Amino acid sequence: MTQPPRVDGRTARSERTRNAIVDAHLQLITEGDLRPTADRIAKLAGVSLRALWSHFADMEALMAASGQRVLEQRDASYLPIPADLPLGERIEAYCRQRARLLEEIGPAARASALKEPFSDALQRYRRLHVARVRDELTSTFPEEIGADGDLLDALTAISLWPTWSIWREAMDLPVEAAQAALARGVRALITSAA
Repeated sequence: MTQPPRVDGRTARSERTRNAIVDAHLQLITEGDLRPTADRIAKLAGVSLRALWSHFADMEALMAASGQRVLEQRDASYLPIPADLPLGERIEAYCRQRARLLEEIGPAARASALKEPFSDALQRYRRLHVARVRDELTSTFPEEIGADGDLLDALTAISLWPTWSIWREAMDLPVEAAQAALARGVRALITSAA
């Protein structure tokens, strides 16, 4: 009978502390504190500032860990849409899922927008989000997009956070209306390219 690998107590404790710090950072952002200080993060995590800085060299490193967590949560929440569904059903399913995912990442996207111009890590996560949306589009609408790079670019642009933010925040649309605008845009782009 084989024994499971023994976990060093210090390593497990360190991992719990690190996770608590990332959890606290994301919780503060979700609650509307888009630029939480190290003090507030440490207090909510139940750790000292010294512990926070021993796990993260600077706020950039903490933002990178939080960005990775958001990406992992987004990936866990994503459900593939079968490409063999009728086009109308795929468009509705795609837009319903994009609306849900965009609402989930909203607080982190707002906070990231403040620091992204100065953060290599946040710029890298933005590119990863864009790549994932492009993958969603090409796997959901493979025949419709084909090799049409312009169509893929246009569909990507209306499927990303900046467009969603304009609908939800600048235009004050409820989720349902923003989702309907997305569906109309996706439908118009796909059918005009056919």
